[in-house]
Amino acid sequence: MILPSASPVSWLLALAAAMAYAVPAAAASRLGPVASRNALLVAWILHGAALVWGLWGDAPRFGFAPALSMTAWLVLTVYAVERQLFPQMQARWVLAALGAVAILLALVFPGQPLHVAASAWLPLHLALGIACYGLFAAAVVHAWLMTRAERHIRQAEDPHNGIPLLTLERLTFRFVTAGFVLLTATLLAGWLFGDTLYGRAWRWDHKAIFSVLSWLTFAALLVGRARFGWRGRNAVRVLYMGSALLLLAYVGSRFVMEVVLGRST
Repeated sequence: MILPSASPVSWLLALAAAMAYAVPAAAASRLGPVASRNALLVAWILHGAALVWGLWGDAPRFGFAPALSMTAWLVLTVYAVERQLFPQMQARWVLAALGAVAILLALVFPGQPLHVAASAWLPLHLALGIACYGLFAAAVVHAWLMTRAERHIRQAEDPHNGIPLLTLERLTFRFVTAGFVLLTATLLAGWLFGDTLYGRAWRWDHKAIFSVLSWLTFAALLVGRARFGWRGRNAVRVLYMGSALLLLAYVGSRFVMEVVLGRST
């Protein structure tokens, strides 16, 4: 089932952002660097405005699709910063397409209303979780860029002056490490302060199980890299596996609850 519609302001902001994202996504090869960058900047600003309105507007809501939308916005923020440090990074059209899909998904599935009586610490806990999603999503994007760079090297193709492979690898694992720290903090907060945050103690539901499995996967990845020098395709596969488990933890669980079962809790 489709959940209740978002507000008219959210519709306008989201549709405008999606249209702005569509420009660099669909016409990346025909646009110049400046025009493409400006279109992405406009989309990023509109996307951020839509997120702010969704959380602090007349009827604040949250759910699996807004979580994905925030994750996409954070990844684009990281990309914008990295483009200043590494102008040769080329992932604009892919991120623009992901941003458009994410914001349209949040428009169709705006989530459930946030309860006024919820703990004051709940927004901080949600922020930790979303920041964790954003960091691991950025790691996945860098891993994809790393795989693409390896393919160019194997096929002796021109990498279009992309970022060096070793630099991509270092960036990927920096994001994994930062995401792992935030994931640990998020799990500890849920375990120790579940009564305060959600009105109930920690319980081993699907979200908790997938979260812990993802934590164990990322821990194995970091230990494997530090002790055994894991890198390349094997490391990327483990990263993808941990990210998929983490995606199932909140987004997957909330999708089933909100869309399949049509329940808020």
